[in-house]
Amino acid sequence: MTLYLTRFSYTPATWAKLIKNPEDRRTAAEEYIKGVGGKLHGFWYAFGDHDGYTLWEAPDNVSMAATALAIGAGGALSTMQTTVLLTVEETLAALKKASSIKYQPPGEKG
Repeated sequence: MTLYLTRFSYTPATWAKLIKNPEDRRTAAEEYIKGVGGKLHGFWYAFGDHDGYTLWEAPDNVSMAATALAIGAGGALSTMQTTVLLTVEETLAALKKASSIKYQPPGEKG
């Protein structure tokens, strides 16, 4: 299965709801990803550009996209960005495969 890192920020209205009625959103996140056959590895809040981060594992990109779409459609987030994470082994395989590609920069005909 593939790992995915999601960065998200809540809307001001969502923060207001959480201040009024604090709840552990990890529980909901676990249910969402379990619904597509995946697993939540971590859920963190942060200072900075994003309010929080999650580390998910999903069987495929379609399953993770479905989870992200469902969460995004809920309206509680102002931003959500998901990044597919590659293992070191996958990156090494990509580096080896890249050596067979004959890249030509724009404007430089060979």
